[in-house]
Amino acid sequence: MQNKSLNCSLKLIGLVDMLELRGVTKKYEDKVIFEDLSLRINKGEIVSILGPSGCGKTTLLHMILGLTDISGGRIVYNGEDITRVSMRQRGFNIVFQDYALFPNLSVKQNIEYGLRNNPSVSTQQEVDELVDLLDIKAHLNKRIHQLSGGQKQRVALARTLVMKPKILLLDEPLSALDGVIKETVKERIREIAVHYQLTTLIVTHDPEEAMTLSDRILLLSDGKVAQFAQPAEIIQNPANDFVTNFILNQLNIKRRNILSLFANGISEADPLSKYTQTQNYGQYEADISPRLTDSKAVPIHDKQKSKTTVQG
Repeated sequence: MQNKSLNCSLKLIGLVDMLELRGVTKKYEDKVIFEDLSLRINKGEIVSILGPSGCGKTTLLHMILGLTDISGGRIVYNGEDITRVSMRQRGFNIVFQDYALFPNLSVKQNIEYGLRNNPSVSTQQEVDELVDLLDIKAHLNKRIHQLSGGQKQRVALARTLVMKPKILLLDEPLSALDGVIKETVKERIREIAVHYQLTTLIVTHDPEEAMTLSDRILLLSDGKVAQFAQPAEIIQNPANDFVTNFILNQLNIKRRNILSLFANGISEADPLSKYTQTQNYGQYEADISPRLTDSKAVPIHDKQKSKTTVQG
């Protein structure tokens, strides 16, 4: 009885609000995708799932979502086994790589589409707060074909977030975006995770993207976890040769290529140092430094959210 009371108390204060994979296995006939995969993801974390093509990144995302069954092991959320719980009942939500927006509806109608059958999930004030946070108020009456790639991504995020998912899943959210637009969307993803303390899982193939966006990186290889750690830990202490080759070599090659563009043979100082601070891109800013925990974060499930929004 005492253990049950302790469990309830922990849930009330949010100490067990986490996602766990316990010995998860996934097979397609004789092909093993994952074998004995175990990990724990804490509330409010941004975790990037990184690895070479065909390593099972999207499959893992779909297993967590409930779109794909697992072959063995357990998936646990908030202390409860959800392995056999349906996708709808899990309360997680995903933004697919192609955004899956409705071209015949306006931006506003796309954002509020899920509220048609569940109008009590978010109030109009909460919807308006998301619209402001994602900076899409000026586009509410536009059709989808009138939007840029970055604007479509933000609309897809808003449509997902109005349904208040317990976990946000993103499949290659930045792969179709270029340069500055990619940085501004990264900032919006960070702001959302901090502001709502929303656990966010991101599939990506880009080490730089994972390193600059995530609290931790889950690096997959041959159906196993090659390393699951903070970006700085991976840089300083790569777990094995695969991690070194897949992440560090790619980053070093990219760094050398960029530095060579600025080389003048005179100064030994890093020519990019002046660009590693906050960059001002018109109305947006992209801060390259790691995101900080926001002590004023607001749970996405809280009906009485603060009116203060994180500025981008």
